[in-house]
Amino acid sequence: MRSSMKGFTLIELMVVVAIIGILASIGYPSYISHVVKARRVAGATCMMEMAQFMERYYTTKMKYAGAKLPQTACVTEVADHYTIGFSADPGDTSYTLAATPQGAQASKDGQCGTLSVNQAGVKAVTGSAGSDVKQCF
Repeated sequence: MRSSMKGFTLIELMVVVAIIGILASIGYPSYISHVVKARRVAGATCMMEMAQFMERYYTTKMKYAGAKLPQTACVTEVADHYTIGFSADPGDTSYTLAATPQGAQASKDGQCGTLSVNQAGVKAVTGSAGSDVKQCF
């Protein structure tokens, strides 16, 4: 008499590998999408923190020109994915802050691209979202 063997057959193992492959192919793009959105939110949040700094600067100096953005924790945290910069107009009454994606964020976030906000709080994006700013902020 033959004793019964215990274990997995090669077919069973291949079915499990196929199922894992299918689940990974569905889950990975969703994961990447969430990572891109989380980094975008971090960049936008940091930019808004810098906008608050600019308003405090204007309150004390009565102009935006000459301000230098502080190197806060948020700037350091988003440095791998966004560059935060600003430009003030020569009349000293307005500014524009911009969060420009860089590295992997730039190639994966074509929907929103560069995020910007001005002294009036008007938000804008340069990506394919165009005028639908709510998708990006």
